[in-house]
Amino acid sequence: MLARSVTHPEQLLCPLWSTSQRQLLGINPYHDAGTRPLMSDDGRMLSGSAGAELSAQPAPAGAAAPASHLHPRVTSFRARHSQLSDAQKATWDRRWPELGTNARDDDGPAPLLDAVTWFGRSAPIVLEIGCGAGTSTLAMAQAEPDIDVVAVEVYRRGLAQLLSAIDRDGVPNIRLVRGDGVDVLEHMLAPDTLTGVRVFFPDPWPKARHHKRRLLQPATMALIADRLRPGGVLHAATDHMGYAEHIAGVGDAEPRLRRVSTEDVLPMSTDRPVTKYERKALAGPVVTELLWEKSR
Repeated sequence: MLARSVTHPEQLLCPLWSTSQRQLLGINPYHDAGTRPLMSDDGRMLSGSAGAELSAQPAPAGAAAPASHLHPRVTSFRARHSQLSDAQKATWDRRWPELGTNARDDDGPAPLLDAVTWFGRSAPIVLEIGCGAGTSTLAMAQAEPDIDVVAVEVYRRGLAQLLSAIDRDGVPNIRLVRGDGVDVLEHMLAPDTLTGVRVFFPDPWPKARHHKRRLLQPATMALIADRLRPGGVLHAATDHMGYAEHIAGVGDAEPRLRRVSTEDVLPMSTDRPVTKYERKALAGPVVTELLWEKSR
């Protein structure tokens, strides 16, 4: 078993687990400059008629979306080829229209999310950006049945794996969004609505010339802080020390966020399950957990 260490707010970094070297989860694109891209199965962006067949069900009805952003497009994900099994395709066709939507389609970004209609109840909402195959997503949602989870991922195969697990286990409190995590924050969620945001193992883009592609930048931190309700929590995890230092710096620089620890009373669980990669060996990169609370 892997043991956790106690964390404290005054620590710059707070490593909780050791883990073997592993492939990081697929993470979402950073921004789109007002174009109308669609996404292929491997995460590459298509435009216009080339991607028309990839448009999915519209988001649940809601208010009009904010104006399109004007920032230059910088992606924080890598192209990846993937195929679904026959069983995954069958589950996708049967459950995606009910449980999934796209962050953006041929007409532009999705409108504001009507979570009450989509989940069929009013409950605290946690957004997970870059859920991968959803191992942590599923376990944490099952452990907190009173919280609704919106899981965002670029890659269809990862979403299909999570969708199959939701269907198999009958988990009622997870909904899926395929696409850009920043699109979801910017267009689908209103200010002061989220109980929590989880970002586990975003791509560190270790080369200096690629640092601009990192998901957690000052602008994204500010957007997360805006969407969190007072007392809401941002929970980030990475096994790349350089990116951990970067995340710590941009998070601490956001004036609406204050550092907290697992010992504080928080509105959502921070008990992130140990992944299969972390179980392989006790030796390896240290996983750093970072927690902030929006000022009350």
